[in-house]
Parts: sequence; structure tokens; C-alpha cells
Amino acid sequence: MRATAARGAGDHGRGAERDLERAVGRILMTATYVGVGLIAAGAILMVLEGVSPLDPAPSLSPADAAAALVALRPEGPLAVGLVVLIASPTLRVVSSLVGYLEARERRMALVSLAILAVIAASVVLATGQAA
Repeated sequence: MRATAARGAGDHGRGAERDLERAVGRILMTATYVGVGLIAAGAILMVLEGVSPLDPAPSLSPADAAAALVALRPEGPLAVGLVVLIASPTLRVVSSLVGYLEARERRMALVSLAILAVIAASVVLATGQAA
């Protein structure tokens, strides 16, 4: 009886782990579809507006990208789509962190936090914005 209870508890833990992986997979799949869809929409808008990919690049500041997205200018969906695709791996780590915290998996939550710290440091160093 004792072995059965222990096995059942282990199976439940694996089930929760599988649920977390499925949830993270759905988030990544959705982000990928959204990002690719936005880039495709931007490419279609480029064709419709006669914009050449060799034309000078527009500003990619967040405010300009948001305004271009609302105005349905090609650079809006292109910029936002790229950001979504680039941010997807970070979104995976954040999703995993939340899942590990809910499951009270402290060690894996700490690993996720360490990965997020490395990503944040990389962004700060790449953009030249020292804290």
C-alpha cells in the first residue's frame, strides 16, 4: 500500500510537470503564430503600398512602432512581430518560473530567475544602458 501511494504521488508530480510543459508549449506556439502573422501582414502592407525592402529603414522606437501599427503602416506590424518573436524565449522562461513557483519547485524557480537575470544583463549591456 505504501509503495502504491508513493508511486501515485510521483505520477501526480510528473502530471503537473507535463501540464506545465504543455502550457509553456501553447504560449510559445501562440507567440510564434502571432509574430509570424504580424510579419506577414507587414510584408503584405509593403507590397500594397509599394514599399521596397531596400528603402531606408523607419524608426523602430516603441512609440513609432505602435503608431505605425495603429495606422496600418508596414513598419508597425513588422516591428511588433519581430519583438514578439525575439521575446518568445524570455516568455518561456517567465512562464516556467510561474509554473515552478506554483508547484513550489524552489530550485527550478531559482534557475529560472538566474536565467532571467542573465537575459536582463545581456539586454542592458547590448543597449549600453548601465543601471
